[in-house]
Amino acid sequence: MDKVEVVVAHAERATLRVGDVFLKVDADRARIDAEVEAMSLAPVPTPAVLWRKPPVLALAAVPGATLGRLGGRATGSAARWAAAGAAIRKLHDAPPPPRTGRAGRSAAALEAELDAECALLVANGVLPADLVARNRRVAEAALRPWTPAFTHGDLQIAHVFLDGDEVTGIIDWSEAGRGDALYDLATFTLGHEGHLDDVLAGYGDDVDLDVIHAWWSARSLLAVRWLVEHGFDPFAPGCEVDVLRSRM
Repeated sequence: MDKVEVVVAHAERATLRVGDVFLKVDADRARIDAEVEAMSLAPVPTPAVLWRKPPVLALAAVPGATLGRLGGRATGSAARWAAAGAAIRKLHDAPPPPRTGRAGRSAAALEAELDAECALLVANGVLPADLVARNRRVAEAALRPWTPAFTHGDLQIAHVFLDGDEVTGIIDWSEAGRGDALYDLATFTLGHEGHLDDVLAGYGDDVDLDVIHAWWSARSLLAVRWLVEHGFDPFAPGCEVDVLRSRM
């Protein structure tokens, strides 16, 4: 391999690919520790840890391909989406780790974070007030008690790899821990609402769809300013702002 590919890079962390090796550079050692621990406990395929020397973690590439990305065209048959749903269910049914993950914020903490973020989005003119207000009302359904599950915490569609109808690897576990299972499902289907039924065919149908919709709104509201400040574009077609508009 004669080149280094920058997979993602911002002020907090960076991921590089060199051949079949991914190098994750993170100044926060706790995130690397959390990622390694979560992968060792998860009952689903994860990347092999090749070595770690903080602030760098080296991981082997996983085979297969993703079903798409946020803002891009989704691919794959209904069976492939269902296979992803079944793998997510296997994760959620496993004994949750001791650490609280990104999906594990309490209802009170989430409510406070949403209210503060919504106020900033409007005050700074990032989003129209009516768009923010409507999605804040939708997000209210996520503020309820939930049973702790083993959650990934950042289960974007780009983090799940499949070969045929088999999940071959789930990557990026730094936000994993105890949390709300429906947060993971909403994250995986964010921007790809049309495939939610396929995912639930593999996951199981005991899911409150209003909570999924609430997490779509909540996650998008909380992400917009961070994405802009770190050089990403939540206004791109199919991305977070379009997700918020779809709730109007």
